[in-house]
Amino acid sequence: MSFWDEQFAGDQFKYGTAPNSFLAGEAPRLGARARILVPGDGEGRNSVWLAGQGHQVTALDQSAVGLAKARALAAARGVTIAPLQADLSTWSPEPEAWDAIVLTYVHLPPAWRRDAHRRLAGGLRRGGVLLLEGFHPAQLGRSSGGPKDVAMLFTLAMLREDFGPEGPAPLTELVGWDGEVILDEGPGHQGAAMVTRFVGRR
Repeated sequence: MSFWDEQFAGDQFKYGTAPNSFLAGEAPRLGARARILVPGDGEGRNSVWLAGQGHQVTALDQSAVGLAKARALAAARGVTIAPLQADLSTWSPEPEAWDAIVLTYVHLPPAWRRDAHRRLAGGLRRGGVLLLEGFHPAQLGRSSGGPKDVAMLFTLAMLREDFGPEGPAPLTELVGWDGEVILDEGPGHQGAAMVTRFVGRR
């Protein structure tokens, strides 16, 4: 069983079943009835919420256990999502196919993070939006969640390089911020945390 299969085993939802608050606040940017890709959505909290808003949603994760719980949550909420098991180290979206891509706390190894981010950005149609929230390096040592390896965390400057004009699918920055927030996302994310937020339009 993989690390994330173990994390998602059992009846409890590690990060709760409510959507990420940054996503919920920025959702008007996504438009109506959008085609949305949600990589690394684990047990489906964001995908299911987006489907409930009328969007066509694909929930991508490497964990079969997480995707099974996402399907069950969608069924309980009376909505439909398209689960897709894939590994972001190699997977690429169909080019210019998505109205939006949502990345919440998807922390990738530095050896291939930039490449994966750029591949995902290439999946956006012209005018499409990428929305991201993750842990800042200043989160290291806090008990409110996140990787314990600082190399897995990112600053706003790092994201600007990943998605900036030198990439194959550059994004125009709409939101760029880092600072402290209070997380209340299941047992996995609880308390004061240092995060980085980015929204870009292709």
